[in-house]
Amino acid sequence: MDSEILINVTCDEIRVGLLEGGQVVEFYIERKRDASLVGNIYKGKVVKILPGMQSAFVDIGLEKAAFLYVSDIHAGMEEFAPFLDEEEKDNSLELISKRGRPDLTIEELIQEGQEILVQVSKDPIGGKGARATSYVTMPGRYLVLMPNVEQIGISRRISDEIERTRLRTIAEDIKPKGYGLIIRTASEGSTEEDLKKDLEFLILLWENIQRKKDRVSAPSLLYSDLDLVFRSVRDLMIQDVKRLVIDSEEEYERIRDFVRAYFEKLLGKIELYEGTEPIFDAFGIELDISRALGRKVWLKSGGYIVIDQTEAMTVIDVNTGKFVGKEKLEDTILKTNLEALKEIAYQIRLRNLGGIIIVDFIDMEKYENRERVFSAFVETMKKDRAKNTISHISELGLIQMTRKRVRESLGRTLCESCPYCEGKAFVKSPRTLCYEIFRKIMRLAKHSGERIIVTAHPSVAELLTDEERAGIEDIENSYNVKVTIRESRNLHQENYDVTVL
Repeated sequence: MDSEILINVTCDEIRVGLLEGGQVVEFYIERKRDASLVGNIYKGKVVKILPGMQSAFVDIGLEKAAFLYVSDIHAGMEEFAPFLDEEEKDNSLELISKRGRPDLTIEELIQEGQEILVQVSKDPIGGKGARATSYVTMPGRYLVLMPNVEQIGISRRISDEIERTRLRTIAEDIKPKGYGLIIRTASEGSTEEDLKKDLEFLILLWENIQRKKDRVSAPSLLYSDLDLVFRSVRDLMIQDVKRLVIDSEEEYERIRDFVRAYFEKLLGKIELYEGTEPIFDAFGIELDISRALGRKVWLKSGGYIVIDQTEAMTVIDVNTGKFVGKEKLEDTILKTNLEALKEIAYQIRLRNLGGIIIVDFIDMEKYENRERVFSAFVETMKKDRAKNTISHISELGLIQMTRKRVRESLGRTLCESCPYCEGKAFVKSPRTLCYEIFRKIMRLAKHSGERIIVTAHPSVAELLTDEERAGIEDIENSYNVKVTIRESRNLHQENYDVTVL
């Protein structure tokens, strides 16, 4: 399926959409104030070791120290995949590797106060600091350079065995001693000269980093990865991408210079958007983004899915909705589930949902139907470049899966927690608040003849003076006090004030 890359550039924000068959399937956004740190290389200082968690905090000059697990110090080759900038993940690599020294503890590997070279593998997410690794990878267009590793890996997305053998032979011939290489998907069809040129550039970058490391003190930034515009060219423009369209003339010229210098074959695929309508409106992307922020997504049949993202996991529920079917109930449920799984796979990829994901399909009685839905879901998720692990559908109709999370989800990037409900997605009802106020008045009323002023949100104040007025009168009679209700539109619905005069 032919793909397109659309890039929208404004003064403070860059947005990138990857389209497949005219539909946006991946969306990236980078703002100057909070650009991604993934791929950046730092000279850091170990500030604290946590033996009980076999991890350490490393000061790399950010607001929060980076988190370094023991497995990221002596990890195997499979740990390198997160640095492939969403292009190749663990599930799309074939790696020939030997694990390091898993018998060593973190205290035996590093000490507090030690200066160490680390690379960011995950951006800070929520209240967590960045995750780092002491293994460094340098992604290029065709190759990923791995200093101090003597291994060769090749992307599983290159399926042709003859091409895989050809590329592996080239890699073995050009690989310098003391370095490892991963052959990226974009290498398919490339020449030995293409790979050599990419390798020379990456080695030059690494040597510059090594020289800078010896000149600066920790914490210091040694290397910053490419910005989102250039990363889109490097990581997203594989063979099935027919063109990249950008709406900024300045960035268009910058991309052409970049491509002309390093990836000249791509020059004919770079286009400047000159339409009068905003580029994302013209291609229908704005509508897809708005839809991806909603909790409920309707299916064409009339069914729908509900997506709830929490701190611990994401839960997706499938419902028949308006779809009643024309045959047996089991057939109606099966059709809804089969339609829903395609939308779920699409939404997971578009929203960049990560961590634990639970999908609650509608219960199916027949085992063969459950297996059909599971197999179809696994097959659909193969299009996703992020590593995912999917367990079999349970008797309750649940599929549990995990998906690699390197950056924040689309919802967390574009939205913030509601200050009104504080992220709970609900608030106490006015009636619940009335009874809370009754209890507080009774705790405060100590002397006969006191006057008590209650100030509350209009919805609560109205209920106190109308339907719950009997409760106020009962308190006044029981405690021999006078209660006055006042409303304030400046108050949050859950906030109120009870003052004794």
